[in-house]
Amino acid sequence: MAQPHAPAPLKEGLIHEPASEHGGGFPPFESSTFVAQILWLALAFGLLYYLMSKIALPQIAGILHDRQTRLSGDLDQAARAKSEADGARDTYERALKDAQSKAKGIAQTTREQLAAEAETRRKSLEADLAVKLAEAETQIRTRTATAMGSVREVAADAATAIVERLTGQAPDRAAVEAAYDRTAETVH
Repeated sequence: MAQPHAPAPLKEGLIHEPASEHGGGFPPFESSTFVAQILWLALAFGLLYYLMSKIALPQIAGILHDRQTRLSGDLDQAARAKSEADGARDTYERALKDAQSKAKGIAQTTREQLAAEAETRRKSLEADLAVKLAEAETQIRTRTATAMGSVREVAADAATAIVERLTGQAPDRAAVEAAYDRTAETVH
């Protein structure tokens, strides 16, 4: 059989009273310890307040200040970079417009130059053709006159030969040429 639980031996000077089942209570609610608890609460709160106000909160404030300073610096730097980018974009756009204007000017000048050269060549060719045409017309007139002079002589010779063969007598050359002239006037 099991022996009942024996109380622990007592040390000298200590009084050990077994706790009753509902006796004693929760220590923070015991009225006899209120003054000590309030004193320790004030000391702990004061120490905690001192530590927070002198160590932790200044460090946190320093961190927040550094963060705010860094953010302000970053925002200022971003604003400067944006301003520089806007300036660079404006410069680029101006340079692009200038380049386009110059390109248009060069193209226009080149077009005008080529048109002037083509016009000069055209006029030169027209002048050459006019000279050649005049020379050709002169040659045609000369050859036509030569041919017409030869036609008159050939016609007179042929008419003389025909009349001589038909009649047996050669006609007078002046009469044949006069007859040719009358015939030529009626044809024209």
